[in-house]
Amino acid sequence: MSQEPVEAAAEVTEEALEGRRRSWVIDVRPLRGVAYRRMWVGNGVAYFGFQFTSVAVPVEMFAITRSSAWVGLLGLAALIPLLIFGLWGGAAADVVDRRKLLLASSTLAWSATAGLLAQALVGLRSPVVLLVLTAVQSAGFAISSPARQAIIPRIVPAALVPAANTLAYTTTTAGGVLGPLAAGLIFGAWSTDAGVTIAYAVDAALFTVSFWATWRLPPIPPVHDDGVTARPTAGLRGIADGLRFLGTQPVLLLSFAVDIVAMVLAMPRALFPEIAENRFDGGSAVGWLFAAVAIGSVLGGLTSGWIGRVKRQGVALVLAVVGWGIAVGLAGLAPSLWLMVLLLAVGGAADLVSAVYRQSILQTFAPDRLRGRLQGVFTVVVAGGPRLGDLRAGATADLTGPAASWAGGGFAAAGLAVVLALAFPALLRYRPPADPGDQLVDADDRHHADADGNR
Repeated sequence: MSQEPVEAAAEVTEEALEGRRRSWVIDVRPLRGVAYRRMWVGNGVAYFGFQFTSVAVPVEMFAITRSSAWVGLLGLAALIPLLIFGLWGGAAADVVDRRKLLLASSTLAWSATAGLLAQALVGLRSPVVLLVLTAVQSAGFAISSPARQAIIPRIVPAALVPAANTLAYTTTTAGGVLGPLAAGLIFGAWSTDAGVTIAYAVDAALFTVSFWATWRLPPIPPVHDDGVTARPTAGLRGIADGLRFLGTQPVLLLSFAVDIVAMVLAMPRALFPEIAENRFDGGSAVGWLFAAVAIGSVLGGLTSGWIGRVKRQGVALVLAVVGWGIAVGLAGLAPSLWLMVLLLAVGGAADLVSAVYRQSILQTFAPDRLRGRLQGVFTVVVAGGPRLGDLRAGATADLTGPAASWAGGGFAAAGLAVVLALAFPALLRYRPPADPGDQLVDADDRHHADADGNR
């Protein structure tokens, strides 16, 4: 009796099992594009460096003031520039070359990092200076973020936008794991003054990789939906056009609303320095707390092959936000550092899922001529929410204690997200369009020679 049918069946079964395994592994197809691959590398390295600063600034502020309320004010200092420059940066991204805008705004952010390093070197120890430099750094981020995100649908095929966003979030959150852990080791080995100086120096050095990646991008000029180069419409009129469009799109409004709920109520970041010092005797504990959410995001991203196949993206987004709130709430009640880290990691995995769907819904829902402006609103919401969360957590911790501020906010976020989703079901009904028809940019190594846009 021939063994060929048996062997063929075995091969089919093996192929099916391999396909099933691959379906859970992160989709790396966007990395085949040169332009996206350069952005991915540059952003990942730069974000790893930024994590040193994101830990060092609140640690330095708490060391100077001994108050979580002052640490929470860092969120307010970052929020105000986000509100102003996030909207303007989004409008500018629709009317100028996005590559050039990204270079200019990145320079502004780097100058703030250099300022943080300088004040640490001279031992200034001024909370006001920390607030000002945080605001400048936030302004640079607010301008660069809409341009960076609006570039992605132009350099990868539309069907790969969720995969590209997943890769980006996974890589940056990997930096969010390694950066805080490395910062925690620094603060465990050196004094606070020496630790913050080293942290700022590392960030300033690694940020140069992001400059290189942006410089090597091809020109990304603005276009109308019909592919014709757009005339400038920046300023208040351009911002108003984007807000007017947003006001007619309940799906986008609701996706922003649930994110605001999640970040404002359930972001315990401002409490990490106090919890680490008072409950876990300081040292590297602060690094583990700052890294915990990112650890979960990385693990979620590495097993995210299923994300691009989900059609009920609105439902998945709401469930992810609810999962985030519950995990954060339980973490606030955890009696040990490792249980707290584990629960925050679970929340981080849920946060990655919600972040990918929020970004993908926006990028495929909005026409390219408005994409920068809507990314500006997205930046204000997504980056501004955690800053408001820092302010809320720090202020309520002084009144109720850090544990109540932390846990209560998490559970409240989960409950309010459910209420919003049921009261306004447009988001629950959302499914992605079959073909958004985005215009793509094909990039290769030759683009560097013409990077100034002269063709």
